[in-house]
Amino acid sequence: MKKLTSLREYLSNKIPFLKENPENLYLFVENGRVISTLANTPSYEYEYTVNIIIERFSGDQDILIAVINNWLREHQSDISANPDKRRQDFRFEAVILDNKTAHISIDLNLTERVLAKDQDGKWVIASTSEPSNPFDEWPTTR
Repeated sequence: MKKLTSLREYLSNKIPFLKENPENLYLFVENGRVISTLANTPSYEYEYTVNIIIERFSGDQDILIAVINNWLREHQSDISANPDKRRQDFRFEAVILDNKTAHISIDLNLTERVLAKDQDGKWVIASTSEPSNPFDEWPTTR
């Protein structure tokens, strides 16, 4: 699942606490499903919840959420574009340890499409990129 690698790398690069303390970042996949049909190819989609655990976080929680939100805009933009998904697909919990640190748990509902293409009688399997954000492409005139 390529989004997990991307998310871990992005968080580690953008959040100084995680760059300095990579051992405090955990990613777990929960409620994973594979969605497939009887289409002409064995293409499928992963649906899962990634649970991000950050132990003893002492950074700015507002910045952490903004960084995750920015990653979602590129890698799972439907969460921001869909009012129902906005309410349920990006959740968090925290255990406040003291005035400077907390254990933080963030849940993101993610999907990843995997396409199978027939090339000379052999299946070539590849993850696909997210579709572009339609709001970025719609021209506006006033």
